[in-house]
Amino acid sequence: MWIKRARASFFLLFIVANMEHSGALAADAQHGKALAQVWCANCHLVAPEQRQASADVPSFASIGEEPGFDAARLALFLLDPHPKMPNLSLTRAEAADLAAYIGSLK
Repeated sequence: MWIKRARASFFLLFIVANMEHSGALAADAQHGKALAQVWCANCHLVAPEQRQASADVPSFASIGEEPGFDAARLALFLLDPHPKMPNLSLTRAEAADLAAYIGSLK
């Protein structure tokens, strides 16, 4: 009897864990926009309504419109520190959200 309960509990736990995990993988472009406005707007033009940015960095729209744009590859790029960009210490979810937002600007 306890074996049936253990199997049922394990099965339920497996379903719940997979539901939570699959939700965590979905990138949130709106959250990415909010992050961009806080962390990236000092240099990049991050939204159409933004009025000022540095002239020597690409806009988020131009990045999203590049042929072969890949949000997953961009998210990985954002996780590594780069000399021209400040170290933002983004989580994987935040990097994915930023990349999703940039991709949404196509």
